[in-house]
Amino acid sequence: MSLPPLVEPAAELTVDEVRRYSRHLIIPDVGMAGQKRLKNAKVLAVGAGGLGSPALMYLAAAGVGTLGIVEFDEVDESNLQRQIIHSQADIGRPKAVSAMETVQGINPYVQVNIHDERLDSSNVMELFSQYDLIVDGTDNFATRYLVNDACVLLGKPYVWGSIYRFDGQASVFWSEHGPCYRCLYPEPPPPGMVPSCAEGGVLGVLCASIGSIQVTEAIKVLTGTGDPLVGRLMIYDALEMTYRQVKARKDPDCAVCGENPTVTELIDYEAFCGVVSDEAQAAAKDSTITPRQLKDWIDADEKIEIIDVREQNEYEIVSIPGARLIPKNEFLMGSALGDLPQDRRIVLHCKTGVRSAEVLAVLKNAGFADAVHVGGGVIGWVNQIEPEKPVY
Repeated sequence: MSLPPLVEPAAELTVDEVRRYSRHLIIPDVGMAGQKRLKNAKVLAVGAGGLGSPALMYLAAAGVGTLGIVEFDEVDESNLQRQIIHSQADIGRPKAVSAMETVQGINPYVQVNIHDERLDSSNVMELFSQYDLIVDGTDNFATRYLVNDACVLLGKPYVWGSIYRFDGQASVFWSEHGPCYRCLYPEPPPPGMVPSCAEGGVLGVLCASIGSIQVTEAIKVLTGTGDPLVGRLMIYDALEMTYRQVKARKDPDCAVCGENPTVTELIDYEAFCGVVSDEAQAAAKDSTITPRQLKDWIDADEKIEIIDVREQNEYEIVSIPGARLIPKNEFLMGSALGDLPQDRRIVLHCKTGVRSAEVLAVLKNAGFADAVHVGGGVIGWVNQIEPEKPVY
């Protein structure tokens, strides 16, 4: 659907800005008026990671006058495969600062606001109220629902993107003109059901494909140009090199934007999404050991069986000595239970402790009462025991 421009035009463009944006200005659908709207626009990028990197860089290049960056993390070497806004020299530095410097290098006429903090229910309304449009580049469900609900409550549009391995999705959610994220996904998936990019991986260049779609949609919404992805979900398959669209309709029973909403204020999104299920939390409560404890058990030749519940490609990157690989899904399907020893204590681990806690709940229910899992997973093991090993 065609929508009116989101922002009013700025008073003028300088001579330097006219030269810089000349290729926009000669497009009839953008022109001087559209470029002035971009100059007057305030856009907040949630995250300066895989999607936030190309989004921030192209928003800056396009001439969006004010860019906000909300990001609390630091640059890690594993980020550089896809987060192109950062460089080798930025490792260990705040991502928000690194992103700001890159943006300023691309376009010195852009005002950059850094929000070096974790986005949550205590600050999201105040942050979002300062901007016209939100670009969501987050990779966890709790923050996605937080962003959606805050935008609905504030009446603001936002451009959403999602990536995993070779697949990407993008849409524009604006409850005043179409569905919101909850209309498509009323409930989050069960904890541990959908792997994150950190667990399942992502093709680096996929970030550019989806991030550029997000910026295209942002420009269209800000300038009132074209037909934004309101009420449509764009699905991209990089392996097949195909794009397809799915129509999305507003749900009259939606909990936040429906006719009789039940969510009228922000909620506890970590609890709503259940990063770890109740069963896993209960199983892990008194059955979690540290990497140091595991090392002591190995050195004392305790009767234990170390089971790695990650995937084969993760196991090939780094592993705990003596660990046997049995992927999590084999436990969920029940096929792995018959292969476990009865005369040794089972010690589970994954990358950080989330998947192993879910498997631990399965084992407890199957009668392995003394089974434990390693808090912090293989990352904790490398940090505490074998720092010379790689992490991912």
